[in-house]
Amino acid sequence: MESVKIQDYMNRHPVLLSAEMPLSQAVERLLDAGQAGAPVVDGEQHLLGFASEKDCLSLLLKSSYHCDLTATVADVMRTEVLTVAPEASVLSLADQMLGEKPKIYPVVEEGKVVGVIDRTLVLKAVTIHLKVCFRHAV
Repeated sequence: MESVKIQDYMNRHPVLLSAEMPLSQAVERLLDAGQAGAPVVDGEQHLLGFASEKDCLSLLLKSSYHCDLTATVADVMRTEVLTVAPEASVLSLADQMLGEKPKIYPVVEEGKVVGVIDRTLVLKAVTIHLKVCFRHAV
């Protein structure tokens, strides 16, 4: 079976957030990009955490009651983040995603974020892989 690697399907130019960024700015970036969450990185692209739409929504909802939003990404980000390597198998990740796992994973190489991969990209990769299998079976 042909190797289906994450690096061949990952988003190499995802939205990246900084911990100091105002939450309102982070949410705008996520919405503009149609991305369900984003890695939080330092100035050298080292992974610090992850902020999802759900994480942001929770704090935004609380802030809406007071019409006050002074929060930063650091206030909502999770610091324990599941990551994948670029050389890892998309098929293994797809299997992992069947459980209660994140919908989007930072792709990390030597401690730095080099992209992200989400369920949509995994589904695309698996579909392409299946088409190749069917062509060879005929």
